[in-house]
Parts: sequence; C-alpha cells; structure tokens
Amino acid sequence: MFPSRIFPSPNRLPRPPRGPFIRAAWRRILAGHRSGAGGRDLGMSTAEYAVGTLAAVAFAGVLYAVVSSSATRSLVSSVVQRALTVSF
Repeated sequence: MFPSRIFPSPNRLPRPPRGPFIRAAWRRILAGHRSGAGGRDLGMSTAEYAVGTLAAVAFAGVLYAVVSSSATRSLVSSVVQRALTVSF
C-alpha cells in the first residue's frame, strides 16, 4: 500500500458528509488533523514517570508484605488442604 493512501494529504481528504451536526464534527476532525496532535497530551513527562514508578514500587512493597505474612500463608495452606481433601 502506498504511503499516500495510508496518510492522505490535507488536499486529498474525502468530501465532508451532509447535515449541520455532521459538518461540525467533520470540522473538529479536520482541525485536529491539520494541527497535528490537536493539543492532546500524548504521553507522560519525566516527573510523571518518576511518580508512577514510586507508586508501583510502593504497591509492590505492600503486596509483598501481605503475601509474605503468616496470616496469608495459613489462609493459602488451609485452602489448598481443603481442596486436596474434597472427595469426588
């Protein structure tokens, strides 16, 4: 497939549909197409990555503390024992 078919130039866009509401939506689509990103945020900045990494590490620490606690171990072992002793 040729790049011109994948990414049409603004001059080769299809004709807008009819109807006032559809035309307004079409204008909004074209405005975003012509201005590139359209003012949308496309990703995270370095500070957001740092905060996200800290949150993930904190969540992992809490999850490890819960899973490695003696209460969780006894709960898991009782569930496994009950599953093994069920008769079919």
